[in-house]
Parts: sequence; C-alpha cells; structure tokens
Amino acid sequence: MIPPGCRLRPALRSDLPEILRLVRGLAEYERVLDNFTGTLADFDAMLFAPDHVAEATLVELPGRPPAGIALYYRTVNTFRGQIGMFLEDLFVEPDLRGQGIGHALLSHLAQMAIDRGYNMIQWSVLNWNEPSLKFYDRIGAVKVDDWQVRRLAGTAMATLAGGMAKYG
Repeated sequence: MIPPGCRLRPALRSDLPEILRLVRGLAEYERVLDNFTGTLADFDAMLFAPDHVAEATLVELPGRPPAGIALYYRTVNTFRGQIGMFLEDLFVEPDLRGQGIGHALLSHLAQMAIDRGYNMIQWSVLNWNEPSLKFYDRIGAVKVDDWQVRRLAGTAMATLAGGMAKYG
C-alpha cells in the first residue's frame, strides 16, 4: 500500500530541477556520482524538445518535492516486430523505500505499456543491488541470462567512428 496522498503524474518542463535532483540521487545510490554530468538543458532536450526521446513519471506526496521518478523510452523488438519500453531510471527517495512507491511506479508503467501496445518493459540492475533484485523477483521480472550489457563511449567511440573515414 502506498502512502496516503501519493500521486503519480507525468513530468512537466517546470519539474526539470527536481528531475535532475532525483536522477543525481540515483547516480549517488548506484555509486557513480562522478559520472553524473547531465544538465537542465540535457534533460530538457531529452524529455521536452519536439523530438524528445524519453518520458518521465514523478511521485508526489503532500508537503514535499517529488520523491521518486521513473524515466523511460520506447525500444524495438525486431524479432517479434513489436515495440517495448526501456526503464532507464527508477528511483525512490531513501526514506520512502519499502512503502510501495516503486511497486506503484512499475505498475503504472506496466499499464501504460499495455495501453500503448508494447510487448515488454526491460531494464538493467546492478549486480550488487540486492534489495532491488529481490523486489524485481517478487513482481515477476525475469533475469535475462544469455545477454551482457556492453557500452561504447568516449575515446573508444571516437576511435571507432574515425575508422569510418577509410570507408567513406
């Protein structure tokens, strides 16, 4: 059961400072705060520009700033010819964890995905994040064993892109 007065709502452009604060809180929780470089302008383009690529849902409780966020975007499942959702960020303020807010956010996203005709919601979770892993198990999320997450960025990405000049 979620706390009394808890409300989920789409993020608005006026929420940008709170969105940045919450995502920064997630970066701190995930022990990667030194990687956090996002700005208000970055999040404005990502969430509210005409060609925005992501959406966010915020958690509101009476008398306090937004206390949680889900930030997500559309993905494609080419093998099935369907669209899905990738949950990039799910964060609830530490003092409110265990009160059903994360469950409410995921339930909201599940209904949104169904309403939009999406076939799945997928996300990544850190191996050491036992509370989240247990929570995801309880709601029926399954581990995808045969896949590894890979990332190409920075110098490696620039080097690889530079190699395209010889194919031009």
